[in-house]
Amino acid sequence: MAHILHIDSSPRGERSFSRKLSYEFVTAWKNAHPEDTLTYRDLGKNPVPHVDEGWIAAAFTPPEARTPELNAAIKLSDELVDEFLVADRYVFGIPMYNFSVPSTFKAYIDQIVRVNRTFTVTDQGYAGLVHGKKMLIVTASGGSYRSGTPAEQYDYLKPFLQAVFGLVGITDITFVQADNLSSGDDARQESLNEAHAMIEELVANW
Repeated sequence: MAHILHIDSSPRGERSFSRKLSYEFVTAWKNAHPEDTLTYRDLGKNPVPHVDEGWIAAAFTPPEARTPELNAAIKLSDELVDEFLVADRYVFGIPMYNFSVPSTFKAYIDQIVRVNRTFTVTDQGYAGLVHGKKMLIVTASGGSYRSGTPAEQYDYLKPFLQAVFGLVGITDITFVQADNLSSGDDARQESLNEAHAMIEELVANW
């Protein structure tokens, strides 16, 4: 039995392709694995706050030395980290905004990527503290930024997510990319068909 953390980050409702596809995967997965458990978080509709001065002070103060004010400042981050760590698998729906992740998801990353909670610093450099996990990231974009396309240099979303989750120790990351969504009906449908097929394959083999 596995526990899945499912997060959507698009502020769009029914018009969001990343939401539709992440939901498609999770629904099919639960049908195939009814014993698995699920936690869902909607960052698009219920964003987490950006880090502030109190958060930074608390994050770099040993827990035993924190004041009640510092404990309050870091409370939500601790809850998000605990929620992240207890999951065995992750399913994230992330649209591309201006070549990278939406600010809603960046704020979430800043809340959970924390020294001595999800990574540490050694004499050899950074070392992740999150191991043995699998991650599925569903992305949606109006154009195509895949390797070999004319616009691949503008894709800061996929490399950033690989780098930041690699930092905490998660390297088993699969991407389902729904792209060309603003490139006409035929191009959009071709991309969605590819995404649906990949989701079907992942439900059977992820």
